Amino acid sequence: MATTRLKTLYKETIVPKLMQQFQYANIHQVPKLVKVTVNRGLGEASQNAKALEASLSEIALITGQKPVVTRAKKAIAGFKIRQGMPVGIMVTLRSERMYAFLDRLINLSLPRIRDFRGISPKSFDGRGNYTLGVREQLIFPEIEYDKIDQIRGMDISIITTAKNDEEGRALLKEMGMPFRDQ
Repeated sequence: MATTRLKTLYKETIVPKLMQQFQYANIHQVPKLVKVTVNRGLGEASQNAKALEASLSEIALITGQKPVVTRAKKAIAGFKIRQGMPVGIMVTLRSERMYAFLDRLINLSLPRIRDFRGISPKSFDGRGNYTLGVREQLIFPEIEYDKIDQIRGMDISIITTAKNDEEGRALLKEMGMPFRDQ
């Protein structure tokens, strides 16, 4: 598989820029992407097998990798959930697929969101990892409007080796993540 555009940009442009910005002595101190996880809670699909199948195929189409079904660890009567019932699906992307997915997310999908003014710069977790929620799957060009049965969102977590939020934000900003100004 050929190296992706974003990975080449990272190696040739972003690493030297971040080394200069944070005065790193060693190239291995520069924060890098570890993995991207795409997660979707199913809610009503615990009763509806068709919704589970639709979600599995959508996430597989968006990420290029088959999702794993997450199951309930224990029963919760208030939510009508028994132990072992499907409650969500998730995909962990690494290496080339991760870079390809992030490239599509940043350059194609996020600008397609209605009234888009940038993503919140506050969604970091304190250790340089970033999570964003997407309200509808239609922003991804792979999804055809006529083929979907219901609008469902998903959570996308970007895990980095950054030590703090400032380094993580600098890394993602250099990769082209459209943060809005406070």
